[in-house]
Amino acid sequence: MSTRKKRQQEEFSISFLDVICCGFGAIVLLLMIAKTVQPVVLEEAEIDLDGQVELLQEQLAEIRGETTILNRDLNAKKEQLDIETKRIAKLKGELETLQAMYARKTEGESEEGKLKGELTIALQTMTDEMRRLLGENYQRKNNVIGGIPVDSEYILFIIDTSGSMFNYGWDRMIEEMVNTLNLYPNVKGIQVMNDMGDYMFSNYRSKWIPDTPGRRQVVIDRLRSWNPFSNSSPVEGIQKAVRTFYDPNKKISIYVLGDEFTGKSIRNVMLAVDRVNAQRGEDQRMVRIHAIGFPIQFSRPLHLQTTGLRFAALMRELTYRNGGTFVGLNDFR
Repeated sequence: MSTRKKRQQEEFSISFLDVICCGFGAIVLLLMIAKTVQPVVLEEAEIDLDGQVELLQEQLAEIRGETTILNRDLNAKKEQLDIETKRIAKLKGELETLQAMYARKTEGESEEGKLKGELTIALQTMTDEMRRLLGENYQRKNNVIGGIPVDSEYILFIIDTSGSMFNYGWDRMIEEMVNTLNLYPNVKGIQVMNDMGDYMFSNYRSKWIPDTPGRRQVVIDRLRSWNPFSNSSPVEGIQKAVRTFYDPNKKISIYVLGDEFTGKSIRNVMLAVDRVNAQRGEDQRMVRIHAIGFPIQFSRPLHLQTTGLRFAALMRELTYRNGGTFVGLNDFR
């Protein structure tokens, strides 16, 4: 019995060793196969990766080149768009000017319209006091200088005191003020306001400044440093001036001095002035309105000149409809 158990144990030990040996042999065989195949696979994979990297680098360079071209084209398009935008802005301003000119031409097509156009630049009739001083038979030799009627007894200046005027055209504006005053050697009253309706001299609020050589010099001296806020729109100043100073027994001229109009609508300004400066009789307004334009905005790039064009269009039509004259200067220095 003991001999049989011993034999069975020996057989089991030999079988176990056989299994272990076979397993170990299989592992050795697998390792040998792996060592002979793996270098070849890795080498081929490395070659493929190098080729793919080189291809991707070529594609990246090509994309970068295309991007550079596209960016250059985009910049060119942007520059072209800016140019076209400037042209559109300029054309809009010219269109408004032409529309104002066309409206004026259309109004004067008939004989009656032509007659009215001539009457708007005719001399104002003398007041009773002027007749008394000069005589009933007095004939005025020439009361129109440079197309501007200069027979008013009271003159009021409305000045654009914005930064563009004060910083770039102020000396020329003062020069034109002096020239305008020289056209009127003797008047009964002077007044100076800015386009917002602010008075230069608060102690003469709602009153005329008596005209003397000394007071004229004080006005010019004060003007050199006078710089209240302005929105570059004369409608407020004109409305306040007409409402405050209109007198049916006085001949009054308003002079608007400026370089740009920043308001939203030229038509609205025309309507507002028409309401406040109503006609006296068939061919006269309550006050006469003149204007002097300073070409400050036209020294800027084209797309920034719109407000200057709009001021010229507004003043040309406004002075025409209110019996005055618009003078556009060629230089503001």
